[in-house]
Amino acid sequence: MKRYQKETVQAAVRPIPGKYLQASSYLDRDPLEITVGMGENWSPLSCKEVYGKAVKAVLEQWRDSCVFDLSPAAQMGEKGIFAALEGIYGGAYQQRFALTGACQPELVCYASGQGWTDKELDRAVTLAKNMMQVRNLVNRPANLLTPVLFAQAMEDLAQGLPVQVQVYRRDELERLGLNALLAVGASSGNDPCLTVLRYTGAPDSDERLGLVGKGVTCDTGGYCLKSAKSMVGIKGDMAGGAAAAAALCSLAANGVKVNATAVIPACENRISNLSLLPGDVIASFSGQTIEVLNTDAEGRLILCDALTWAIREEHATRLVDVATLTGAIYAMLGHVAAGVMANDDGRYGRLEEAAARSGERYWRMPAFPEYETLLDSELADVRNNSKDGCGAITAGLFLKRFVEGLPWLHLDIAGTADCSSPVWQHQVGGATGAATSTLYHLAAGMEENGNE
Repeated sequence: MKRYQKETVQAAVRPIPGKYLQASSYLDRDPLEITVGMGENWSPLSCKEVYGKAVKAVLEQWRDSCVFDLSPAAQMGEKGIFAALEGIYGGAYQQRFALTGACQPELVCYASGQGWTDKELDRAVTLAKNMMQVRNLVNRPANLLTPVLFAQAMEDLAQGLPVQVQVYRRDELERLGLNALLAVGASSGNDPCLTVLRYTGAPDSDERLGLVGKGVTCDTGGYCLKSAKSMVGIKGDMAGGAAAAAALCSLAANGVKVNATAVIPACENRISNLSLLPGDVIASFSGQTIEVLNTDAEGRLILCDALTWAIREEHATRLVDVATLTGAIYAMLGHVAAGVMANDDGRYGRLEEAAARSGERYWRMPAFPEYETLLDSELADVRNNSKDGCGAITAGLFLKRFVEGLPWLHLDIAGTADCSSPVWQHQVGGATGAATSTLYHLAAGMEENGNE
């Protein structure tokens, strides 16, 4: 998206790089000019809504180009520009882009209006395009996104950026002792791997944010087999990992002065003669032992190893894990809000600030010590499911046992990562790119707050 000036249309109007239409097609007629009303409750969410609705209206008219007046969005500052671009890209997204890799509208879009800068626009475009790549990956069929292919997709996302990418394959995982990840993924015909993306935008700071994302590319539930109805979404159980990688790459592309590392454990959860059985006791990278009583509670098993890796190998000083972790959170919050757990009120406050910028909704779950007793095991240090309900809460508390006292946030996006019927106009059916924007703004907030 580029700046548009009506009085010099021939010179000023430039197509988006990578567009699908011929470069000269926008000259066939004047671009359709779009402006929006702010209403009484103008916020990043309502901004995404109206620009998402606007781009859908343009596409319905089969126009080949349009100009969006970003002046209303700019009244909120840079967060308004981010919201507007997420609305435009999100509303125009089509699921078939999952196979083509496209990430922007089949429409030549331009920007006009006052109150914003080209730098703000470029930064917003970067994040919006990466969010569409998250949608592409989550929508991609599991046979086209094995763990190794997922790792390759993240490498591709980071290409050309100041991001160091390292992929640890099965033999290295065995040598290093990531036993919980291997317990889930080693029995599949498609080997597990661990992808680490490192960005150092503030080399003089000792602070480093660890973004740990679940990357289960196919989740049958293992021997605790999912129901036929639940099988529909098993390809998208890597949405947290995709969001973490995309947020980090957006930070790097925009030159945000923070340090962040994304740690993405990727595997498949299938049934074979070597798969986990209910009742098995396994080791973890941390040294803690785990009694596995539900093989469909596999996400927390791979995440606990990744959390330990982020702490001990990447030297993260604060942690965020993000995962499509529990059906229980969807049962509570539906597609509207994601669940949050935090062991630090200050970090939760930072999340609220980030969510206010992204327009996403989160709800904090309780973490009373009485809930922790539901994870006590007689055979191991911890069991991987609750003795008595409270599944979303105890899933978070399981992960808390592996954060080694560091400030930590847990985001359960099982309800918000995918929607068959869109909740908002900036969504379409399928993957939503949930948490990507919030993670970006959470990390960018560290720069604004002196990396605190």
